[in-house]
Amino acid sequence: MTSTAPRSRRALAASLAGVTALVLAGCAQDADTNADSGGSKKGSVSLGFVNGANTHFHTCLQKAVEQTAKKEDAKVYTANSKQDAGTELSNIEDMISRNVDALIVQTVNVDALDGDIAKAKAAGIPIYLTSVSTDKISDILGAAVVDLTKVGQMDADWIAKDAGSKSVKVGVVAGAPGAASDLLVGGFTKRLPATAKVVANQPGMFNPAKAQDVAENMIQAHPDLDYAFVANEEMAFAVRKAFDAAGAKNVKIVSVNGSEDGIAAIKDGRLQATVSNSALTIGQTAVKQSVDLLAGKKVDKVSKVPLTLITRDTVDQAPQYCPK
Repeated sequence: MTSTAPRSRRALAASLAGVTALVLAGCAQDADTNADSGGSKKGSVSLGFVNGANTHFHTCLQKAVEQTAKKEDAKVYTANSKQDAGTELSNIEDMISRNVDALIVQTVNVDALDGDIAKAKAAGIPIYLTSVSTDKISDILGAAVVDLTKVGQMDADWIAKDAGSKSVKVGVVAGAPGAASDLLVGGFTKRLPATAKVVANQPGMFNPAKAQDVAENMIQAHPDLDYAFVANEEMAFAVRKAFDAAGAKNVKIVSVNGSEDGIAAIKDGRLQATVSNSALTIGQTAVKQSVDLLAGKKVDKVSKVPLTLITRDTVDQAPQYCPK
């Protein structure tokens, strides 16, 4: 079942977002809500899942949430904010109107979290965060946290080891400003050795077409590029295509996710390293812990998602990324 938030609610959300400087221009609202369909059956606990975008990671995360909710006999409603903080707040308001027992939120921007949490808290609905957390742990139900700074550091460490003492040039294709991308890129750039110089750093907006344009310009400006860090594998495949078309097949690419396609790209040499942070694990953890915490069970409030550096030598260690 699909629904769209009323115009009045969207207008109110846009106004609130403007006051708190949360609006990211250019994204339109399209909140898909699924209840008692798509795998989740009616249960004693109702959960709202507000997803942040439509990348492969987000699709797998939602699938994991829905499948796990079904196993936990919980009902789940879903909405997608499409990288727009104003839409995220509107989606949260919609979930509040449904009077869900708890909200699971994959935020589009860490700066939006204070407003999101305050809105839900005022309504008496706790929030469980995925991927990132907040400094005010007492204000949330819990979190399944990916140490995104460490993810970037792990890719930087691989480059440092691979380059040795040689001076090298590095390009960065970031995601969308805010939330995950800033943490990933910050961890990566700060960890690089002094012999590695970042010569370009541009956002690909987690969009393969945009990332390909960025890569084409990057390799034209820096034909002697040695390495590239790309903030997710979907963009990395497009970056590889751009580099190869420009005759820069020797540029080594490191990325993030550990998806099935990413592992295949490691095996065939399109990518040299990626850090696995399983969307399946994140989704399962979020639902199970939300249900347990709501029931008053003694479980960890914050869980760290395991990270694995995947190279051609370690592909057999990659965890399952997406639910089947």
